[in-house]
Amino acid sequence: MKVSEFPTERRFKISGRAKRPGGAVLAPLASALLCAVAISAAGCAHRTQTSNPPVPYPPSQAPAPSQPSGAPPAVERQPAVPGEYVEQGVASWYGDPFNGRRTSNGEIYDMHAFTAAHRTLPFNAVVRVTNLHNGKQTEVRITDRGPFVANRVIDLSYSAAQAIDMVGPGTAPVRLEMVSGANPQIGFFSVQVGAFQSQDNAERFRVQLAGRYPNVSVVQYDSPNGLFYRVRVGRLPSQDAAQQLAEQLRANEQLTTFVVRLDE
Repeated sequence: MKVSEFPTERRFKISGRAKRPGGAVLAPLASALLCAVAISAAGCAHRTQTSNPPVPYPPSQAPAPSQPSGAPPAVERQPAVPGEYVEQGVASWYGDPFNGRRTSNGEIYDMHAFTAAHRTLPFNAVVRVTNLHNGKQTEVRITDRGPFVANRVIDLSYSAAQAIDMVGPGTAPVRLEMVSGANPQIGFFSVQVGAFQSQDNAERFRVQLAGRYPNVSVVQYDSPNGLFYRVRVGRLPSQDAAQQLAEQLRANEQLTTFVVRLDE
């Protein structure tokens, strides 16, 4: 998956703060947070690739720039209304070393397919991505979760980034418009607050937060840099409710937070 797991990472960069307002944080919590910050440099998440891009498939095999890698299968939930979901922000892209690894929805990541990672949109949703610098567009299918980097909204595959002239810069301001897929407002959401290489540290952090917040869990993630343990708080019935919890965690615990869809 993608560029970070915390502010400054692609598939997992951690930038949680270790201080609480007024110095009220317990030593164990500060220690755990410092540990999380220390490993963020290891890159638990996707990292943006900006040099030595892989050679694309021959023209006969390359996907058409305007087509997603595959239409989403039929779903039982209420479909989204085309053009109703619109989001703007910064896009990044990912290739090696994620190419050939399993994505969050279970597929094998192919950097030459037109796919992307998003933190909250349903899997198989098709999204039109417009590069606001040059007006170029492409469509991608959501197959992965991320990016976990502050101020990033989507992680594109290499081919999708190439289609909108974003490979060289590595990032670009974009507009996302959901074309098809399940209703993005339906589902459960959580707030990711940390990622650890040590399962023991992740568990200690979980226990500390569990005394003040409900439904704190540790989720294992097998990244190209090894196993990471993501700490998440809450199980909310809407993205708005999860966003409110994220703001509370930032204000009260000085944590870097990411609202994520729970894929169950």
